Formats: sequence, C-alpha cells, structure tokens
Amino acid sequence: MQRFKDFSADSAHSAVKELSSAHHPGRQLLGQKTRGKTAPNRLRKTDTFLGVAYPDFVRHMPGVYVDLGYGAYPITALETLHRLRRLNPSLRVLGVEIDPQRVAAALPFAEPGLDFRLGGFNLPLEIGETVSLIRAFNVLRQYDESEVAQALTTLAAPLTENGLILEGTSDPLGRLLTFNLYQKTGGALQRIAFVLAPSLRADFAPRQFQAVLPKNFIHHAEPGGAIDRFFAAWHAAWQRARTHSADRHQVFIHAAKRLAEHYGYSLDRRSILLRRGFLSLGPNWPMS
Repeated sequence: MQRFKDFSADSAHSAVKELSSAHHPGRQLLGQKTRGKTAPNRLRKTDTFLGVAYPDFVRHMPGVYVDLGYGAYPITALETLHRLRRLNPSLRVLGVEIDPQRVAAALPFAEPGLDFRLGGFNLPLEIGETVSLIRAFNVLRQYDESEVAQALTTLAAPLTENGLILEGTSDPLGRLLTFNLYQKTGGALQRIAFVLAPSLRADFAPRQFQAVLPKNFIHHAEPGGAIDRFFAAWHAAWQRARTHSADRHQVFIHAAKRLAEHYGYSLDRRSILLRRGFLSLGPNWPMS
C-alpha cells in the first residue's frame, strides 16, 4: 500500500468543503469526531464474518458498503473493498468521516468502487444511491448510552430492505472484537445477533471481552448480572475444553457447544463460524 500523504489543515478543509458543498450544500453533520485510531487488519474479522456468514448477501447486495468513522487513515475501507470483492467484483465501499482533514487525507486513495465523503450518522449519499451495509466500529462507545438508539435509527433510514449494520468495538490490534448485528426488516431495524470474535492465533481469556463490549452493554456487566453470568459460564466452558485439547480452535468450538448444551445459550453452531472463532449469540443475549 502506498504511503499516506500529509495534508495541512487549510488544504484539508478547502478540499472537503469544495466536495461537500458541491453535493450537500448546507448539510448539518450529525455526530462527533472519534479518536481516529486505526491499524492494518484491525477489522479483518468483520470482513471474514460477512464472507462466511452472509456470502450470498455480499454477492448480491444492491447498495454500497459504508465504513463509518474509518479514522485517521482509510486503511479499513481499502482492505474491505479488496477482501469482499473476491465475492462481489462490483462491490462499492464508501468511507464516511466527520473530520474534514481525515477525508482530505483519504481522497488520494479513492479508486473505482471506493469513495470518501464528509458526513455523520446522516450519511452523505448521492441522489438515487442506496446502502446495503454499514460498519460503525469504535464509534458509538464515545456517546452517552441514551444517544445510541437515535444514532442507529438515523443510520438505518437509507438502508435497503434486509440491509445490515455491524456496530461494535475492537481492541487496538483487532485481536478481540464484539459487535451487535442489526438487520432492517419490514422497515424496522432489529438486532439479530451479538458476536464475539477473538483471534485464535493467540490465547485469550473470555473475560477479556468485557473491556471491549459495545456501548449498550459496557456499563451493565455488574457482578451477578446477566452479562457477568454469561462470562462466568464461558470461562468455565473454556477451562473445561482446555483439559481435552491444546488446540485453540478446538477449545473454542467445544466451549461454544457447551455454552449451548449445558448452559442453554442460543448461538449459531455452524462449523464454518465456530472454526473461524465467531461466537454468534442470539438476539436476546445476554439472556440465555
């Protein structure tokens, strides 16, 4: 990948102001600037998840894929375009940032199928443009919990029917990811799953995920509560599985199955997900 160029604040604002005013004059941006931290492969597992859990959706999605709040460098949008184009050669990705300098810095890396625009939760779409998928990672954690529902409602407005939103959090290197998976059905947005995704290249402890829970859960992990009980069950299942195998993939699979069979948690038991380290729990999580 070519090196990212430096832009002065003046040139950044000038470039984006010209682009924005040409398409969306007077548009008010809804949202706040994020810290902007990103890293190569930080969100790789979101691409893998879509490729193995929703391959037909990716192949035939009619609208664009929006990477909302991609950060100081557009690397996540670039990576997603090239990964998912293996399934859908016509895929279009739109990187959206509320910081004008970040958009200006990303513009030189636009290519056919990849655009960058200034915008917020009210997405900067062109006339006739539709959205099939939105990824909002490490975005809503900075908001008050009371603001999350309205942000999601605003994001969902332009979604096509059956469109998806992945809203979640990751650690700085993408070794631990959690996300809510929403789908628009009958015009309404519904949470259809909650996904925990560790990298199985290194060992981990289930309770480490408590530090990267999305905003709607991060403040509700009180001792003895539903989230705490879940992690206690997962830890016990994980420890039990480790007595039978040293292979992290097998440990993950056996622990997940025990969560379902012994503890009663609803989860997607497809081997294609479990082998890759996706614990996709039911929409009622943290309840079993």
